[in-house]
Amino acid sequence: MFDTNTITRFQGLETPFYYYDLGLLRKTLEACKIASDKYGFHVHYAMKANFNPKVIAAIQSYGFGADCVSGNEVSTAITNGFDKSKVVFAGVGKSDKEINTALDADIFCFNVESIQELFIINELAQAKNKKAKVAIRINPNVDAHTHHFITTGLDENKFGINTWQLHDVVDALRKCASLQFIGIHFHIGSQITDLEVYKNLCTRINEMQDWFEDHGFPVKVLNTGGGLGVDYHNPDTNPIANFEGYFKVFKDFLKVKPGQEVHFELGRALVAQCSSLVSRVLYVKIGQKKNFLVLDAGMTELIRPMLYQAYQKIENLSRRSESESQILNLKSQILKYDVVGPICESTDCFQKDVELPESFRGDIFAIRTAGAYGEVMSSGYNLRDKVQNVYSE
Repeated sequence: MFDTNTITRFQGLETPFYYYDLGLLRKTLEACKIASDKYGFHVHYAMKANFNPKVIAAIQSYGFGADCVSGNEVSTAITNGFDKSKVVFAGVGKSDKEINTALDADIFCFNVESIQELFIINELAQAKNKKAKVAIRINPNVDAHTHHFITTGLDENKFGINTWQLHDVVDALRKCASLQFIGIHFHIGSQITDLEVYKNLCTRINEMQDWFEDHGFPVKVLNTGGGLGVDYHNPDTNPIANFEGYFKVFKDFLKVKPGQEVHFELGRALVAQCSSLVSRVLYVKIGQKKNFLVLDAGMTELIRPMLYQAYQKIENLSRRSESESQILNLKSQILKYDVVGPICESTDCFQKDVELPESFRGDIFAIRTAGAYGEVMSSGYNLRDKVQNVYSE
């Protein structure tokens, strides 16, 4: 991602900023498109991961749909060219205003997360003389083996409808004349790298679709959600997620009946590796027990490490010109630093005890794999300037 010319270009730019490698983004989208088309699968991009205009323009150009979790995401997707017949709307707390926005847009489907929501959508659709297509988001109680803050498929989570409520679900569907049941929806978590987890999900999906059909509700759409993880530790070695392995699990273990469609909602896997947060060292603080590198970027620009204790690789781009042999032979050049931001919060720390070449004020740093949940979660806390963007082309 960072050749000599790119690093030289960074020297003349004001930091911090998100750097987007649009070439890598297109390679990633191409890999996903090829792997999903191989099995006739449908992919919706999870808009919440990144809604940078150039990013979503590239994604839309590959014909993917949009997975939205707010009314504004629905509107943004359609305004930016996503086909409304490929837009799905999920979320545990859809407001009446947001539901009406989606109804007016004639989206493909609502992923419904409670019985009460079924009645609300039915009421609002009836008032507009429309029929809303719905899929029932089921909580399958499958452990995603990921961080507990980003697990969504267990009984203890707020998302989806628990299996013991399904009899009430079908009773509600029978009463809601302005709803059209089309399928079942699942999403068990995020940053999942163990593909065995998805085999367990397939087993639950197979059971659930049989249950619905046994109760008189044929299932047209099997929406498996997303959550495929990326390699945060080795972004240069593994810049593109294992789409082929991911989709093959569902091809091999999901029981797809004639006429059924299989849908996916991928976010992080499509955009995480295409962007890095680029920052400068403001101050170097050398102590007896700790050394600190104070960057001009902080939790206002990238909150994942503080919010999720997420690891993201940190590199000193200014020291890349030093050869590997020089760094290895001169051990004194490698120091441990706590890499922190300028915000008046003790939690404003990207990573502790990072081994880096000896670093100095003005050095350019990159925090890698920041394309998902980076820019979109930035804030103006401390009245900070809005983080800027720089593109590869």
